[in-house]
Amino acid sequence: MESVQAIKQRFEIIGNDPKLNRALEKAIQVAPTDISVLVTGESGVGKEAVPKIIHSLSHRKHAKYIAVNCGAIPEGTIDSELFGHEKGAFTGATQTRRGYFEVADGGTIFLDEVGELPLTTQVRLLRILENGEFLKVGSSQVQKTNVRIVAATNMNMIEAIKEGKFREDLYYRLSTVDIHIPPLRERREDIHLLFRKFASDFGQKYKMPTIRLQDDAIQLLTKYRWPGNIRQLRNVAEQISVLEVGRNISLSTLNEYLPNASDSNLPAVIGRQKKENDFSNEREILYKVLFDMKSDLNDLKKLTLEMLQNNDSAKVQEENENLIRKIYGTNGEDIEDIEEEKSKALKVLPLPEARIETKPEILQEDKYHFAEEIEEEETLSLQKKEIELIQKSLERNRGKRKAAAAELGISERTLYRKIKQYDL
Repeated sequence: MESVQAIKQRFEIIGNDPKLNRALEKAIQVAPTDISVLVTGESGVGKEAVPKIIHSLSHRKHAKYIAVNCGAIPEGTIDSELFGHEKGAFTGATQTRRGYFEVADGGTIFLDEVGELPLTTQVRLLRILENGEFLKVGSSQVQKTNVRIVAATNMNMIEAIKEGKFREDLYYRLSTVDIHIPPLRERREDIHLLFRKFASDFGQKYKMPTIRLQDDAIQLLTKYRWPGNIRQLRNVAEQISVLEVGRNISLSTLNEYLPNASDSNLPAVIGRQKKENDFSNEREILYKVLFDMKSDLNDLKKLTLEMLQNNDSAKVQEENENLIRKIYGTNGEDIEDIEEEKSKALKVLPLPEARIETKPEILQEDKYHFAEEIEEEETLSLQKKEIELIQKSLERNRGKRKAAAAELGISERTLYRKIKQYDL
């Protein structure tokens, strides 16, 4: 069994990070077996090196090694690419074609970005992992293959399983051994070593002196988050090697090649999951507010009318306690202030007893005369929007009036009356 240092020299792997060394040790230990391996890690960390190590140290090293980027193959043709197809299986299939699993029989297949596979293809892949059998597209003849599968992904597979994008049984079949490659920001001591290696390679490639970093530039290099990992570091080294005339790179010069370097240590923003009752349209929010205002206004008119008729604010408050709390909230101080205002209004406005039914005469002198006038000023457009809100609420709640009334903030009886009124 080869040592980790020998593997690093053989495959030109730079770094002494303990997590990286542990990942290489796992690859060396699992290579002589036929166990399926899942390599995880962010994009650009160098996951493709692990399957090459496993294949070269296995008994299949003299057979074929095929690397397949599952994310680069269109969904409609991926089954044909992996398993092959028969002549006439679909439009354009002018001849029989062998798939990767048939070609790599006895060897190793590396499925990069395996999380991008369609669910139907995942079922076919699961069958190969279980018993080595597959069907060509358009064929009914079962074929056998003996391949070792090494998969890689930069996705969070647990989240993908929860969202229904990846089969749980396939995940556990692939991840018999899970090898995680750490991101570059967790390998701070390796960043400058990698940069020097890339700078030396590009200096020889373009036949120019190797660039070197000043001390303050080295500090910036190691503190940067490197969201693109080793791939981004390599690109930055190549850009500086080609574009800069001076070979001694300062902090300001390096800063020009690092996007958002000053904000590199800020935490990432996590998207909030959208709830069912959230409105995606601002216009609907405005209509909802208007509808709530109209509902509160109707409740206020009801309270005002009862006070005018009964001339007993305490009784009205006791009988309509829930309605008052709905309009004015549960804050006791607010309710006390409201009571003071109502008592002042009652003192200023003496109500005649014998002519309660003549509302126009009372309302002429009444402070609350605007309540009835608003009823006359309501436009047809608002009624139309009210109808739309009721219809949308009923559709969202599948016709359940109780749930729809709760969503609109009105009673079920009021909703039933409006449905009859608008003939919904």
